[in-house]
Amino acid sequence: MNSSLVGNQSGRPFCLLAISYLETINFCLLEVVIIVFLMVLIISGNIIVIFVFHCAPLLNHHTTSYFIQTMAYADLLVGVSCLVPSLSLLHYPIVLSESLVCQIFGYVVSVLKSVSMASLACISIDRYIAITKPLTYNTLVTPWRLRICILTIWLYSCLVFLPSFHWGKPGYHGDVFQWCANSWDTDPYFTLFIVVMLYAPAAFIVCFTYFNIFRICQQHTKEINERRVRFSSQDGEAGEAQPCPDKRYAMVLFRITSVFYILWLPYIIYFLLESSNVYSNRVASFLTTWLAISNSFCNCVIYSLSNSVFQKGLKRLSGAICASCARQRVAKDSSTSRSKRSSNGCHV
Repeated sequence: MNSSLVGNQSGRPFCLLAISYLETINFCLLEVVIIVFLMVLIISGNIIVIFVFHCAPLLNHHTTSYFIQTMAYADLLVGVSCLVPSLSLLHYPIVLSESLVCQIFGYVVSVLKSVSMASLACISIDRYIAITKPLTYNTLVTPWRLRICILTIWLYSCLVFLPSFHWGKPGYHGDVFQWCANSWDTDPYFTLFIVVMLYAPAAFIVCFTYFNIFRICQQHTKEINERRVRFSSQDGEAGEAQPCPDKRYAMVLFRITSVFYILWLPYIIYFLLESSNVYSNRVASFLTTWLAISNSFCNCVIYSLSNSVFQKGLKRLSGAICASCARQRVAKDSSTSRSKRSSNGCHV
């Protein structure tokens, strides 16, 4: 039997948020509500993103769409994996031992979020190359190189967190499993290993590339406006300031990256404090972890609100669904009217 069923000696289930337990309900109500709510949002949102990318060919003209779709698939799997802790909190029997389920869940979610983090870093590199080397971009960034890069991201993420089974807790767990909370400790050396191999390089790449992207865009905008003012003054027409063509798309990707790190920053800070034995709190672990996991849904919202081509694809998809529903309704009404006419004829 799952040890979270047993809880403590009073018979109460193991709940991280004490305010969530009710005597009339034999499971952790608040934790289940939070996890199931996030799971539904993450799965539905990323399914919509994946369908829109398949229904809007213009979105695939950007090479970054490969990485955006990779993130969408990884985030979708994060939502599916959230089913495991929710079933545990609802006290469904688990065939495997809780320690193994806890370790597998922590490893899988760690790998999936590592894929998202590495994809964001690759997106920033892709935009940096597009702006700094526009003439040779198509020869440098080819479809088969993108596929190799995505495959490398998945393999690297799997390998980086593989030592967690013997070295220490990788994080992204929220301690919803009692064995995770009581028996699986973080290791400072493993935390340092993760920071050096994943967190620090990804953050450095993102900061370096976007800083230079916006600096170059600002310089290009200034040069373009100066030329427009010069030529317009010769022609006697007033010139209007024009932004850098790549800046708008870079801003969309920058928002996605910024929200990612904003939502992950509380967890990363807590993970470092817990690993160094400075601060440890189960409620903080739960809240910071699931705040970070909520980023899997935020990517969908930011991209759908910021990208005009994505919005057109979303409208086209919703229009196709509505048209299909309307055709089914008309067909159903016509078949109903025909059946009524035939029945009336029999009575006559």
